[in-house]
Amino acid sequence: MILFLKVFFTEFIAEMGDKTQLMLIALTSKYKLKDIIIGTAAAILVLNGLAVLAGGLVSEFVPEWFIKNIAALAFLYFAASTISDSDEEEEENGRSKIKFAPLAVFCTFFVAELGDKTQLTAITFGANEGMGAALIVWIGCSFGLFAADILGMLIGYLLKSKTPDGLLNTLAFVIFSIFGVYTLYQGLKLISSSVCRIPVLLILIAVVVVFAGLCAFLFVRRKKKKRKAMFLCINCTQIKNFRHMQRNLQNEKI
Repeated sequence: MILFLKVFFTEFIAEMGDKTQLMLIALTSKYKLKDIIIGTAAAILVLNGLAVLAGGLVSEFVPEWFIKNIAALAFLYFAASTISDSDEEEEENGRSKIKFAPLAVFCTFFVAELGDKTQLTAITFGANEGMGAALIVWIGCSFGLFAADILGMLIGYLLKSKTPDGLLNTLAFVIFSIFGVYTLYQGLKLISSSVCRIPVLLILIAVVVVFAGLCAFLFVRRKKKKRKAMFLCINCTQIKNFRHMQRNLQNEKI
């Protein structure tokens, strides 16, 4: 019990203020709370299981620069998706999106937490306590991480119900964009220092320019879709009113 509490509180404190808490707040603008909880819980169990049982195997066989760059691409993708998602698409494809939402949350959280300080904490506890206490360490780390992250989920859920439409999407875009650019910078620096010399700032600026252009394109396309949908809605209403007037005239003649 003492070991469990020690692991729990250490992991809880390590996660407080981490980027994944902000990420979960952002995810509440895209997914239901239930889907976020399922995806996050599954990712936490898998991540801490890998950390406790496999120790440092992930960091040994998978280069850190590769992990950082994959995480950066995931963040930038989710930033762009907050712009491209439209209300009409969500209504038409709502069932399929909800169905796969836990998997999307799982992948996002998994990539964001892979190699993070909380996973390193779990690796340290796993190495110090040995395989005999692996189960207790795994459960303690998982509960501590989830308890800290659920605060982020609840904050995001409360903000979603009390803030104007679109505000949380904007917050999500800003959060994911900042994390994406910063993580990409870290990944490029690691490539330059450990793989081969590359112009880090030049590549970073080029990626940011391309990303900004893509976001601008998605934003304009979304606006056009909304205008088209409003125009079609107005036309449909006018046609219905016209047909209704025709029926009334025919009834009066009869």
